[in-house]
Amino acid sequence: MDKENLRIVFFGTPQFAVESLDTLIRNGFNVVAAVTMPDKTGGRGHKVITSAVKDYAIEHNIPLLQPEKLKSPDFIETLKALEADLFIVIAFRMLPEAVWAMPPLGTFNLHASLLPRYRGAAPINRAVMNGDTETGVTTFFLKHEIDTGDVIAREKIEIAPDEDAGSVHDRLMALGAKLTLETVQNIADGKANALPQAELANGEEPTPAPKIFKEDCRICWTACADSVHNHIRGLAPHPGAWTELDICGNVTTVKILRSERIGDSCHKLAPGEIKIDNGSVIAGCGNGSCIALSIVQPAGKKAMPAADFARGLRLDGASRKGVFR
Repeated sequence: MDKENLRIVFFGTPQFAVESLDTLIRNGFNVVAAVTMPDKTGGRGHKVITSAVKDYAIEHNIPLLQPEKLKSPDFIETLKALEADLFIVIAFRMLPEAVWAMPPLGTFNLHASLLPRYRGAAPINRAVMNGDTETGVTTFFLKHEIDTGDVIAREKIEIAPDEDAGSVHDRLMALGAKLTLETVQNIADGKANALPQAELANGEEPTPAPKIFKEDCRICWTACADSVHNHIRGLAPHPGAWTELDICGNVTTVKILRSERIGDSCHKLAPGEIKIDNGSVIAGCGNGSCIALSIVQPAGKKAMPAADFARGLRLDGASRKGVFR
Protein backbone atom coordinates (compact mmCIF):
# COMPACT_ATOMS: atom_id res chain seq x y z
CA MET A 1 0.00 0.00 0.00
CA ASP A 2 1.45 3.41 -0.91
CA LYS A 3 1.73 6.04 1.80
CA GLU A 4 -0.87 8.38 0.29
CA ASN A 5 -3.55 5.67 0.54
CA LEU A 6 -2.51 4.39 3.98
CA ARG A 7 -4.94 6.07 6.39
CA ILE A 8 -3.42 6.62 9.83
CA VAL A 9 -4.92 7.80 13.12
CA PHE A 10 -2.28 9.05 15.56
CA PHE A 11 -2.79 8.90 19.36
CA GLY A 12 -0.45 10.94 21.58
CA THR A 13 -0.04 13.79 24.04
CA PRO A 14 3.44 15.24 24.81
CA GLN A 15 6.32 16.52 22.70
CA PHE A 16 7.80 13.01 22.68
CA ALA A 17 4.84 12.02 20.47
CA VAL A 18 4.96 15.15 18.31
CA GLU A 19 8.42 14.26 17.02
CA SER A 20 7.05 11.07 15.45
CA LEU A 21 3.89 12.75 14.17
CA ASP A 22 5.94 15.47 12.51
CA THR A 23 8.22 12.89 10.90
CA LEU A 24 5.22 11.11 9.39
CA ILE A 25 3.74 14.35 8.06
CA ARG A 26 7.05 15.52 6.59
CA ASN A 27 7.43 12.18 4.83
CA GLY A 28 4.04 12.45 3.17
CA PHE A 29 1.99 9.96 5.18
CA ASN A 30 -1.76 10.46 5.39
CA VAL A 31 -2.66 11.15 9.03
CA VAL A 32 -6.45 11.46 8.89
CA ALA A 33 -6.86 12.40 12.57
CA ALA A 34 -4.94 12.98 15.79
CA VAL A 35 -6.35 11.87 19.14
CA THR A 36 -5.10 13.57 22.29
CA MET A 37 -6.12 14.30 25.87
CA PRO A 38 -8.82 16.87 26.71
CA ASP A 39 -7.66 20.36 27.64
CA LYS A 40 -6.89 21.06 31.29
CA THR A 41 -6.86 24.20 33.41
CA GLY A 42 -4.07 25.05 35.80
CA GLY A 43 -1.64 27.62 37.12
CA ARG A 44 -2.42 31.21 37.94
CA GLY A 45 -5.67 32.37 36.46
CA HIS A 46 -6.68 28.79 35.63
CA LYS A 47 -5.26 29.05 32.14
CA VAL A 48 -6.24 26.43 29.59
CA ILE A 49 -3.43 23.91 29.05
CA THR A 50 -3.39 22.11 25.72
CA SER A 51 -1.27 19.13 24.74
CA ALA A 52 1.71 19.38 22.40
CA VAL A 53 -0.04 17.03 19.97
CA LYS A 54 -3.11 19.28 19.88
CA ASP A 55 -0.99 22.34 19.18
CA TYR A 56 0.78 20.54 16.34
CA ALA A 57 -2.46 19.18 14.87
CA ILE A 58 -4.07 22.63 14.79
CA GLU A 59 -0.97 24.18 13.21
CA HIS A 60 -0.93 21.53 10.47
CA ASN A 61 -4.70 21.30 9.92
CA ILE A 62 -4.97 17.70 11.12
CA PRO A 63 -8.51 16.78 12.30
CA LEU A 64 -8.45 16.51 16.09
CA LEU A 65 -10.32 14.31 18.58
CA GLN A 66 -10.22 14.86 22.35
CA PRO A 67 -12.44 12.20 23.93
CA GLU A 68 -13.17 12.26 27.65
CA LYS A 69 -13.87 8.52 27.58
CA LEU A 70 -12.20 6.17 25.12
CA LYS A 71 -15.09 3.69 25.37
CA SER A 72 -17.68 6.33 24.49
CA PRO A 73 -19.99 5.07 21.72
CA ASP A 74 -19.77 8.44 19.98
CA PHE A 75 -15.97 8.30 19.95
CA ILE A 76 -15.96 4.70 18.71
CA GLU A 77 -18.32 5.58 15.88
CA THR A 78 -16.24 8.63 14.95
CA LEU A 79 -13.13 6.45 14.74
CA LYS A 80 -14.91 3.88 12.59
CA ALA A 81 -16.08 6.59 10.21
CA LEU A 82 -12.46 7.56 9.56
CA GLU A 83 -11.89 4.14 7.93
CA ALA A 84 -8.28 4.11 9.07
CA ASP A 85 -5.91 1.29 8.14
CA LEU A 86 -3.47 1.77 11.03
CA PHE A 87 -3.43 3.32 14.51
CA ILE A 88 -0.21 4.61 16.10
CA VAL A 89 0.00 5.22 19.85
CA ILE A 90 2.81 7.19 21.52
CA ALA A 91 2.70 8.44 25.12
CA PHE A 92 -1.07 8.15 25.45
CA ARG A 93 -3.58 6.41 27.68
CA MET A 94 -4.21 2.68 27.62
CA LEU A 95 -6.63 1.93 24.78
CA PRO A 96 -9.63 -0.39 25.14
CA GLU A 97 -9.77 -3.38 22.80
CA ALA A 98 -12.72 -1.83 20.97
CA VAL A 99 -10.25 0.82 19.78
CA TRP A 100 -6.94 -0.98 19.24
CA ALA A 101 -8.54 -3.95 17.46
CA MET A 102 -10.36 -1.69 14.98
CA PRO A 103 -7.90 -1.01 12.10
CA PRO A 104 -7.16 -3.86 9.65
CA LEU A 105 -3.37 -3.36 9.84
CA GLY A 106 -3.41 -3.19 13.63
CA THR A 107 -2.34 -0.70 16.28
CA PHE A 108 1.29 -0.25 17.28
CA ASN A 109 2.92 1.62 20.13
CA LEU A 110 6.32 3.28 20.44
CA HIS A 111 7.81 2.57 23.88
CA ALA A 112 10.94 4.20 25.32
CA SER A 113 12.81 1.06 26.34
CA LEU A 114 14.13 -2.18 24.90
CA LEU A 115 11.12 -4.33 25.66
CA PRO A 116 10.60 -6.56 27.57
CA ARG A 117 12.80 -4.42 29.82
CA TYR A 118 11.01 -1.57 31.58
CA ARG A 119 7.37 -2.15 30.89
CA GLY A 120 5.34 0.67 32.40
CA ALA A 121 4.97 4.42 32.75
CA ALA A 122 8.54 5.54 33.54
CA PRO A 123 11.01 3.53 31.44
CA ILE A 124 13.52 6.33 30.85
CA ASN A 125 13.74 7.40 34.49
CA ARG A 126 13.97 3.84 35.77
CA ALA A 127 16.76 2.87 33.36
CA VAL A 128 18.94 5.81 34.42
CA MET A 129 18.08 5.42 38.12
CA ASN A 130 19.20 1.81 37.94
CA GLY A 131 22.52 2.75 36.37
CA ASP A 132 21.87 0.99 33.07
CA THR A 133 24.46 1.61 30.37
CA GLU A 134 22.06 1.15 27.45
CA THR A 135 18.42 1.62 26.56
CA GLY A 136 16.42 2.22 23.41
CA VAL A 137 13.02 2.35 21.75
CA THR A 138 10.64 -0.40 20.68
CA THR A 139 7.64 -0.57 18.39
CA PHE A 140 5.14 -3.33 19.11
CA PHE A 141 1.56 -4.32 18.33
CA LEU A 142 -0.92 -3.72 21.13
CA LYS A 143 -2.62 -6.54 23.02
CA HIS A 144 -4.59 -6.81 26.26
CA GLU A 145 -1.76 -6.54 28.82
CA ILE A 146 0.17 -3.27 28.80
CA ASP A 147 3.53 -3.23 26.97
CA THR A 148 3.45 -6.98 26.26
CA GLY A 149 2.65 -7.14 22.54
CA ASP A 150 4.77 -8.66 19.79
CA VAL A 151 7.81 -6.55 18.93
CA ILE A 152 8.10 -5.11 15.43
CA ALA A 153 11.46 -3.35 15.80
CA ARG A 154 13.97 -2.05 18.36
CA GLU A 155 16.81 0.47 18.28
CA LYS A 156 19.50 0.80 20.96
CA ILE A 157 21.57 3.67 22.39
CA GLU A 158 24.23 3.85 25.10
CA ILE A 159 23.67 5.88 28.27
CA ALA A 160 26.69 7.96 29.26
CA PRO A 161 27.88 7.61 32.89
CA ASP A 162 26.76 11.12 33.89
CA GLU A 163 23.86 11.57 31.46
CA ASP A 164 20.52 12.53 33.00
CA ALA A 165 17.03 11.35 32.10
CA GLY A 166 16.26 14.57 30.24
CA SER A 167 19.12 14.02 27.83
CA VAL A 168 18.19 10.37 27.30
CA HIS A 169 14.56 11.41 26.71
CA ASP A 170 15.54 13.84 23.96
CA ARG A 171 17.76 11.31 22.19
CA LEU A 172 15.08 8.61 22.38
CA MET A 173 12.49 11.07 21.09
CA ALA A 174 14.52 11.56 17.91
CA LEU A 175 15.39 7.88 17.59
CA GLY A 176 11.76 6.93 18.22
CA ALA A 177 10.56 9.15 15.39
CA LYS A 178 12.97 7.40 13.03
CA LEU A 179 11.82 3.96 14.22
CA THR A 180 8.14 4.95 13.93
CA LEU A 181 8.68 5.97 10.31
CA GLU A 182 10.50 2.72 9.51
CA THR A 183 7.77 0.69 11.23
CA VAL A 184 4.97 2.38 9.27
CA GLN A 185 6.85 1.84 6.01
CA ASN A 186 7.37 -1.85 6.80
CA ILE A 187 3.73 -2.36 7.76
CA ALA A 188 2.60 -0.63 4.56
CA ASP A 189 4.92 -2.89 2.53
CA GLY A 190 3.84 -6.05 4.36
CA LYS A 191 7.34 -6.51 5.81
CA ALA A 192 6.61 -6.16 9.54
CA ASN A 193 7.61 -9.48 11.11
CA ALA A 194 6.70 -9.13 14.78
CA LEU A 195 8.25 -11.42 17.40
CA PRO A 196 6.92 -12.38 20.85
CA GLN A 197 8.79 -10.55 23.60
CA ALA A 198 9.81 -13.85 25.17
CA GLU A 199 12.05 -14.51 22.16
CA LEU A 200 13.93 -11.27 22.83
CA ALA A 201 14.32 -11.63 26.59
CA ASN A 202 17.51 -13.74 26.56
CA GLY A 203 16.17 -15.67 29.51
CA GLU A 204 15.59 -12.54 31.63
CA GLU A 205 12.34 -11.76 33.39
CA PRO A 206 10.48 -8.63 32.15
CA THR A 207 11.47 -5.50 34.08
CA PRO A 208 8.77 -3.20 35.48
CA ALA A 209 8.96 0.60 35.19
CA PRO A 210 6.14 1.81 37.45
CA LYS A 211 4.95 5.40 37.64
CA ILE A 212 7.12 7.60 39.84
CA PHE A 213 5.56 9.20 42.90
CA LYS A 214 6.95 11.90 45.19
CA GLU A 215 8.27 9.52 47.81
CA ASP A 216 10.11 7.54 45.11
CA CYS A 217 12.13 10.71 44.43
CA ARG A 218 13.47 11.08 47.97
CA ILE A 219 17.21 10.55 48.24
CA CYS A 220 18.41 7.77 50.52
CA TRP A 221 21.76 9.00 51.80
CA THR A 222 22.68 5.63 53.29
CA ALA A 223 22.94 4.22 49.76
CA CYS A 224 26.38 4.23 48.14
CA ALA A 225 27.50 7.29 46.17
CA ASP A 226 26.97 5.62 42.79
CA SER A 227 23.37 4.77 43.69
CA VAL A 228 22.67 8.31 44.92
CA HIS A 229 24.25 9.79 41.79
CA ASN A 230 22.16 7.52 39.55
CA HIS A 231 19.04 8.40 41.52
CA ILE A 232 19.68 12.12 41.03
CA ARG A 233 20.40 11.96 37.30
CA GLY A 234 17.54 9.51 36.71
CA LEU A 235 15.08 12.07 38.06
CA ALA A 236 16.61 15.14 36.43
CA PRO A 237 15.39 17.55 35.33
CA HIS A 238 11.88 16.33 36.20
CA PRO A 239 10.44 15.46 38.66
CA GLY A 240 13.73 15.95 40.53
CA ALA A 241 15.33 14.01 43.38
CA TRP A 242 14.68 15.70 46.70
CA THR A 243 15.84 15.69 50.28
CA GLU A 244 15.31 17.61 53.50
CA LEU A 245 18.06 19.95 54.68
CA ASP A 246 18.34 20.41 58.44
CA ILE A 247 20.29 23.47 59.59
CA CYS A 248 20.28 23.82 63.36
CA GLY A 249 16.75 22.42 63.54
CA ASN A 250 15.38 24.45 60.64
CA VAL A 251 14.24 22.03 57.94
CA THR A 252 13.64 22.87 54.29
CA THR A 253 13.11 20.78 51.16
CA VAL A 254 15.72 20.89 48.41
CA LYS A 255 15.87 19.21 45.02
CA ILE A 256 19.26 17.96 43.85
CA LEU A 257 19.34 18.24 40.05
CA ARG A 258 22.96 17.44 39.29
CA SER A 259 25.80 15.71 41.10
CA GLU A 260 29.30 14.48 40.34
CA ARG A 261 31.17 11.34 41.27
CA ILE A 262 34.36 12.17 43.15
CA GLY A 263 35.92 8.73 43.42
CA ASP A 264 37.14 7.21 46.66
CA SER A 265 36.31 9.56 49.47
CA CYS A 266 38.64 10.80 52.16
CA HIS A 267 36.10 13.21 53.64
CA LYS A 268 34.86 10.72 56.27
CA LEU A 269 31.32 12.08 56.25
CA ALA A 270 28.30 10.36 57.73
CA PRO A 271 25.37 9.74 55.34
CA GLY A 272 23.74 13.11 54.62
CA GLU A 273 26.47 15.13 56.32
CA ILE A 274 27.56 18.19 54.31
CA LYS A 275 31.06 19.60 53.92
CA ILE A 276 32.20 22.70 52.05
CA ASP A 277 35.56 21.95 50.43
CA ASN A 278 37.23 24.69 48.37
CA GLY A 279 33.83 25.97 47.29
CA SER A 280 32.45 22.52 46.48
CA VAL A 281 29.47 21.08 48.36
CA ILE A 282 30.23 17.50 49.37
CA ALA A 283 27.56 15.17 50.79
CA GLY A 284 28.22 11.92 52.61
CA CYS A 285 26.69 8.68 51.37
CA GLY A 286 26.74 5.06 52.52
CA ASN A 287 29.88 3.00 53.10
CA GLY A 288 32.00 6.11 53.60
CA SER A 289 31.45 7.31 50.04
CA CYS A 290 30.36 10.80 49.01
CA ILE A 291 29.35 12.93 46.04
CA ALA A 292 29.73 16.54 44.99
CA LEU A 293 26.52 18.49 44.43
CA SER A 294 26.45 20.74 41.36
CA ILE A 295 22.92 22.09 40.87
CA VAL A 296 20.19 22.37 43.51
CA GLN A 297 16.72 23.88 43.65
CA PRO A 298 15.40 25.10 47.00
CA ALA A 299 11.64 24.91 47.50
CA GLY A 300 9.90 27.77 45.72
CA LYS A 301 13.06 28.99 44.00
CA LYS A 302 14.90 28.52 40.72
CA ALA A 303 17.72 26.04 40.23
CA MET A 304 21.15 27.36 41.19
CA PRO A 305 24.74 26.21 41.66
CA ALA A 306 25.07 24.28 44.90
CA ALA A 307 27.99 26.46 45.99
CA ASP A 308 25.83 29.61 45.69
CA PHE A 309 23.08 27.93 47.69
CA ALA A 310 25.48 26.94 50.46
CA ARG A 311 27.00 30.44 50.49
CA GLY A 312 23.55 31.98 50.82
CA LEU A 313 22.82 29.81 53.84
CA ARG A 314 26.25 30.61 55.31
CA LEU A 315 27.12 26.95 55.60
CA ASP A 316 30.74 26.89 56.67
CA GLY A 317 30.90 23.29 57.88
CA ALA A 318 32.06 24.48 61.29
CA SER A 319 29.85 26.76 63.38
CA ARG A 320 26.94 26.41 60.96
CA LYS A 321 26.47 22.90 59.63
CA GLY A 322 23.81 21.30 57.48
CA VAL A 323 22.63 17.72 57.25
CA PHE A 324 20.50 16.08 54.58
CA ARG A 325 17.79 13.83 55.98
